[in-house]
Order: sequence, then structure tokens, then C-alpha cells
Amino acid sequence: MKKNVLKIALASVIVLTTVAFTANSLEKKEINVKDSEVSWRGEKVTGFHTGTVELNKGHFIVEDGELKGGEFVMDMSSIKVTDLEGENKAKLEGHLKSDDFFGVETYPQAKLVITSAAKKNDGTYGVVADLTIKEDTHPVTFDLEWNENSASTALTIDRSKFNVRYGSGSFFDDLGDKTIYDNFELEVDLKF
Repeated sequence: MKKNVLKIALASVIVLTTVAFTANSLEKKEINVKDSEVSWRGEKVTGFHTGTVELNKGHFIVEDGELKGGEFVMDMSSIKVTDLEGENKAKLEGHLKSDDFFGVETYPQAKLVITSAAKKNDGTYGVVADLTIKEDTHPVTFDLEWNENSASTALTIDRSKFNVRYGSGSFFDDLGDKTIYDNFELEVDLKF
């Protein structure tokens, strides 16, 4: 009798555990990198420049319809300048890819990993993520607008935290109108 009760209790635990794990539907939503866009804007004392960078790959982790995580890898060699043409465009793109800025030969990728996401209201999540640029990793926070097949955000990155020092008033004195501000903006539109 005691063995039967123990067997029934053990069977109940197994059934309840199975139900608990199958009730949570974990889903990996792959990003369509061709239809997604990451644009940047960097400012200096005398103006600004704009451009794009491409995603290599990315995905969100969704559980029971709620955002739980994700990981995104950017191809730093794909940095493009969109506000210039010809020789000036090529020159700035080359400079941004050089060791003065992102050193893409040594650091070909940047990565963002979502560590937590909390629903703020219908369609908006507060996100905390680890951003890695040039092997330096720091947390970033932003709001993410979430739809059924897309997500978007705008975030500000302080390049000085990632050892991107060229023209930074945080590292060099007397730059005057050659100063490039540390913060740059990213506009991200993802399709999945």
C-alpha cells in the first residue's frame, strides 16, 4: 500500500512537472536581416553625419507571447555613410572602420544581448541589454516598441565607454571645433 501511494505521488509529480514545462511556450523569433535596418547619427561641434550598419543575425526569445530576451550581431565592416557622396563618403567610411574608431579589421562584429525585458504597457518593453563593441561590454537601457512582426527602438550609445576615443573631449583637451560628441544615436527597425 505504501509503495502504491509513493508510485502515485511520483507519477503525479512527473505529470505536473511535464504540464508546467509544456504550458510555457518558448519561441525564438529570427530577425529578417534583409528587411531590418539599423541607422546611426553622430554629431560634432560643426554638424553631424548619418549612416547605416547591417545586422549579421539576430533573434528574440518570446515566452507565452512576452518578450524575454534576444541577441543581435552587427557587421561593423558594413558601416555606411548616407549624408555624403563620392570621395568624402569613402574617406569617412574608411575612417570610421579604422582603429581611430571601430577597428573593424580587429573587431568585425558588435553584439547586443538582452538580459531582461519588462512590459511597460501594451506594445512597449523596458529593456536592459549588454552591448559589446571592440570587446568592451557595458549595459544599455532603452524602450522597445513591440508589434506582431516587428520591433523598433531609438537608443543613445556613449562611444567613450567602448574605447572609441577619436576626437572625444572626454580624452583630449583643446579640440575646439574638431570635437566629436561621445554620444551617438541608433534607430533600429527590426522585422521578423
